[in-house]
Amino acid sequence: MSDMLRAVDTTRQKPAKKNQQDEHIYDQMLSAILEQRLSPGTKLSEDVLGEIFGVSRTVIRKVLQRLAYEKVVRILPNRGAYVSEPSPDEARDVLEARKIVEAGIIRKVVRNRSEADIKRLEKMLAEEAGSIEQGKYSKWVALSGDFHLVLAEIAKNEPLQDYLRELVSRTSLILVQYQTGRAGNQSCSCDEHGDIIAAIRDQDEEKAVKLMHDHLQACEEQLKLDGADPVSDLYKIFSSAAD
Repeated sequence: MSDMLRAVDTTRQKPAKKNQQDEHIYDQMLSAILEQRLSPGTKLSEDVLGEIFGVSRTVIRKVLQRLAYEKVVRILPNRGAYVSEPSPDEARDVLEARKIVEAGIIRKVVRNRSEADIKRLEKMLAEEAGSIEQGKYSKWVALSGDFHLVLAEIAKNEPLQDYLRELVSRTSLILVQYQTGRAGNQSCSCDEHGDIIAAIRDQDEEKAVKLMHDHLQACEEQLKLDGADPVSDLYKIFSSAAD
């Protein structure tokens, strides 16, 4: 390779590496929110996160702005960034939006699902059950959210997938802020996912839609809309992710 071509190749590699770095930090922070390791109201210090991940404040600011666009982070003028704290009314609105969006998703899934799709959902259900048996609450939270996102994938509608991804992220914040009791809720949710899969397999569209509605309604009924958890320790949460 000539010196000129080598220089061009090096130039191309640098942005690619930088994008991978940004994506890694974004993934780690979003996962911490989805798995409820970051509590609502936690201050996301650019200096602290930059130190943890070994990057500049500019990189962290870019990631925080992306998360703010997805409404899981709030950036307040002259105060910095915080994990969003959904209000009780916002919690109700988010779950209402999910009922509407996921009813449409379920109808498309029932009409278009393949045997491979059913097997994929059943495998996810087994993983959910395994995480419950092992007492891995954070893992179950992530898998439970993924179940709904995979249904959106099967529906093959990209705008619906994008919107649902935002709603699922916001729901995770709502659950960590307002949900009461955990162990029993996990088992119930897993069973409800199993019932939804059975209705999809049987191509019983109305039953599947009703089961999804009832599932999301049950999530709402488990919320105590008058309390919040303490904020989180950024160093503890991201200590291994920054390596």
